Amino acid sequence: MSTGKQASEREAAAPMAAGARLEAMRRRVRLSRLAVWSVIAAGPIALAVAVTSTPTTVEAATPSKPTAVRTTAVAADPAGYAQLFVHAWLRSSADDASSAQARLAQSMAPDVDLPAPAADAQLTPQSVTAVRSAQRADGAWSVTVAAQYSDGAVRYYAVPVAADRAGASFTVTGAPGVVAGPVRAAVATSSYGVSVPEGDLSAAVGEFLAAYLTGAGEVDRYLAPGVSLSPVSPAPYTAVRVQQVSAVEEAAAAEQVPADGTKVRVLAQVEARDPGGRWPLGYELALTARSGRWEVSALESGTALDGGAR
Repeated sequence: MSTGKQASEREAAAPMAAGARLEAMRRRVRLSRLAVWSVIAAGPIALAVAVTSTPTTVEAATPSKPTAVRTTAVAADPAGYAQLFVHAWLRSSADDASSAQARLAQSMAPDVDLPAPAADAQLTPQSVTAVRSAQRADGAWSVTVAAQYSDGAVRYYAVPVAADRAGASFTVTGAPGVVAGPVRAAVATSSYGVSVPEGDLSAAVGEFLAAYLTGAGEVDRYLAPGVSLSPVSPAPYTAVRVQQVSAVEEAAAAEQVPADGTKVRVLAQVEARDPGGRWPLGYELALTARSGRWEVSALESGTALDGGAR
């Protein structure tokens, strides 16, 4: 017999063998069902015997590959809790432990003693602000809180706080400690290194900010297509004057408005006025050239613009 013929016979025999095995399995299932129904007809005792004696073939399902789920536990920052505690603790006195501030401080830090200021001491701070939080260990935090006084002095307190995993409960675990304040961080050189002279761009910036801050004119007329931005309301200032404009791109310093689509980023230093005085303000803006004029395409100083069509 030729090799090709033998291979053909083997290929033909394979599905036949598989079919035979499948048919045998079906026959066993039919016989098992018949036996069970026969026993049911015979009575409950016989059914129990049949169930315990009937062989059952169970095919193990292929275990599916578990899906990796990556979760990140976010620890609750107790900065606000420490701030509230220091605010109450500095305003309380051991000589008046029943006062509202003393009771609040004691409820937040049961093991911490209250201060005992002199009768004529002027140590009540004007404001208390959390400035830094550091997690020392699982559930253990150190929060630095700044207390500013009426004479301009500032004291920094390090407050130890314990937090549960869910961030639902906190406790001040020890007395605050006066520490040195944070040092001033080094600042990278500004990317706004191009000085923008008086001209079309600085005028567009000034007119936009005047409309945005004083309500003088419509803001929309200074915006690029597809950008919408509501002015500050009610208008906080009566006048806005541009002091200096710096840019990232050299195109911002061109004497004429460049080709359509040219984009620049600028930092505008302005002076705003109201009945209470003069206020130096700074705004980061993105502008795009179109049809011989500059249009504001983004206000990046804390405000996200809606890029939807107008």
